[in-house]
Amino acid sequence: MIKPGLFVGDWEIPESELIETFDTSGGPGGQHANRNRTVVTLRIDLSTSTMPREMSQRIRNRLGADVVTVIAGESRSQWRNRAMARARIKEVLEEALRPEKRRRPTKPTRASRQRRIESKRHRSETKKNRLPPDAW
Repeated sequence: MIKPGLFVGDWEIPESELIETFDTSGGPGGQHANRNRTVVTLRIDLSTSTMPREMSQRIRNRLGADVVTVIAGESRSQWRNRAMARARIKEVLEEALRPEKRRRPTKPTRASRQRRIESKRHRSETKKNRLPPDAW
C-alpha cells in the first residue's frame, strides 16, 4: 500500500498536496498499454504548499519552477509506478534542499602552465610550417 504523505528531510508533505494523474503508456505493448492508465505524473505546487517558506524558496531557487513534476511509466503496474514517482520526487526535493558545495578557487600548477605554453608553441610551429618558405 502507498503510504500517505511524503517525508522530505524531517518535513511531511501531506497527501492532499500531491497531485497525481494517470495516463496510458503509448508505444509498444498492445492492448495493455493502450487501455490501462499505468503512467503516473506526480506534481507538487510549491506556491500552495504548507512546507516552511525557507524550504520551498530554496527548492524554487534550485529548480527554477513553482511546480515540481516527475513521471514514472517503466512498469506495467500503476501501483509500482506510483511508488517510483514518489521516490523520484522525494529524491528531487532532497537534492534541491542539499546545500551547494562552495567552490574553492585554485591556481594552476607550474607543470600545467608549462604544458599550456608548450602546446601553444607547438601549435604555432605547426601553423608556421604550413606557410610557403619565403613568407617568413
